[in-house]
Order: sequence, then structure tokens, then C-alpha cells
Amino acid sequence: MKRYGSVVQVKEDKLEEYVKLHAAVWPKVLSMIKACNIQNYSIYLRKLPDGKHYLFSYFEYAGQDFDADMAKMAADETTQKWWAVCKPCHEPLADRAEGEWWASMEEVFHLD
Repeated sequence: MKRYGSVVQVKEDKLEEYVKLHAAVWPKVLSMIKACNIQNYSIYLRKLPDGKHYLFSYFEYAGQDFDADMAKMAADETTQKWWAVCKPCHEPLADRAEGEWWASMEEVFHLD
């Protein structure tokens, strides 16, 4: 099992919409997340001293081929529609790696 953390800014005018979307995530999206071996998935919201709101994501990957599972998720029609309504709420970080939407975070501590 591998842990992943990531961050993205949420647009101020889309904050309420984003929170409402995640209060009722589409069941097929949840099923696909689980089918792609993602577990213990959480998203946290925090307004930082710069006055902007950020989303912090954490999940555990329990599969054998992360790239294949992420490709499976990206190819799913319902997931694509979900992302199409969620992505306009985000402002990706300028320094994220190429190909990332949410910027990866480095794990510096974990207690088992």
C-alpha cells in the first residue's frame, strides 16, 4: 500500500459549489475510485494566510499497477463527467509537475 497527498487551490467563487458536490459524490464515481484500488480517501479544505482556499487530498493505493488503475479511471465516462464539473472549481498550482492537476505533496511523517 502506498499513500498519496496532493494540493490544489479552490476558486473563491466556486468554493460553495465544490463543497456541495462532495457532500453528494456520484455513486458511480465512488465505485470507480474503489475499483481502481483507492481506499481511505479524504479531501480537506483550509484557508491559508494568503487568503486563498486550498484542498488537500489524501488516499491510499492498494493495487499493483498505479498507472494502469489511473488510466482506467481517466477512461471512465462518468469520471470524466465528474471531473468536468469539479475542475472549473480549481486553480492548479503554478509549480505542479507536468501532467498533474493536483500538485503532489511529499510525505515527511507517518505513524503506523
